[in-house]
Amino acid sequence: MVAALTTPLDWTGGPALIWVLGAAALYLLGGRGRRAPRAGDRWRAASFFAGLAAILAALDSPLDELAEELFWAHMVQHVLLIGVAPPLLALARPWPRMWRGVPAGLRRPVSRALTSSPRWSPLRRLAAFLGGGLVSWLIFNLDFCAWHLPVLYDAALRSAALHAVEHLAFFATALLFWTRVIYSPPWRSRLGEPAKLAYLGATMVVGWVLAIVLALASSPLYAVYAEESSRPGHISALTDQQFAAGVMWVPASLPYAIAIVAIAYRWLGPREARGRSGPAKPLPTGVG
Repeated sequence: MVAALTTPLDWTGGPALIWVLGAAALYLLGGRGRRAPRAGDRWRAASFFAGLAAILAALDSPLDELAEELFWAHMVQHVLLIGVAPPLLALARPWPRMWRGVPAGLRRPVSRALTSSPRWSPLRRLAAFLGGGLVSWLIFNLDFCAWHLPVLYDAALRSAALHAVEHLAFFATALLFWTRVIYSPPWRSRLGEPAKLAYLGATMVVGWVLAIVLALASSPLYAVYAEESSRPGHISALTDQQFAAGVMWVPASLPYAIAIVAIAYRWLGPREARGRSGPAKPLPTGVG
């Protein structure tokens, strides 16, 4: 295990930074030559860069090293990758703009192939299948639960490659999950407001159940953390696990709670607001 951190500026400059810089470059290139800014462009840009910052905070900051020694810090990583970065990126709706950042000589033939070529029709059918509400809910929650099984969790902590796969799976399935809730074209959701509330509420329950298991366990569940001879703060492995349960119980629930309140307001709010937005249009905040 790594030694205790010596400086809060110990940023690694690893693969996450490369990915974030690439995404930011495509976003900035895609915005070149645009005419007057549209309504909401500023807050969407802020949401996009905040989402990228959340990825860096999770994977390319001192938190990443601290997470190797402290279970609760590792849980904070997961909250950033599941409940912070994906909904912020979905709210930003950056996908068309990032796609415009790709050179036209590559973008146009790829677009034609993906949208109309018979060769890619299985991929289009797969995308439609994965975009279903029940399917996306199952993928996200099964992935979340599977990686928290002791055998997989310990294996990921002992293998840098598998750990990267774990974090990628968390982020990718969370992005799929949140684009079923948040209007983020060209991704579309077939869920209505009541279904979205059930979709979010059921996911909160899954997290709570796992938090309860962690909090009530009489011994550490993950061997890698249990084997640590000492930890920052000199806490025990069981206390560390209980702190992690607290992170999963409260901070991890906040994004779902915020989305539930926003969707419920749209569904049950003033008739004028519902009439202005319509069933297929997003909330001013992007949730819908």
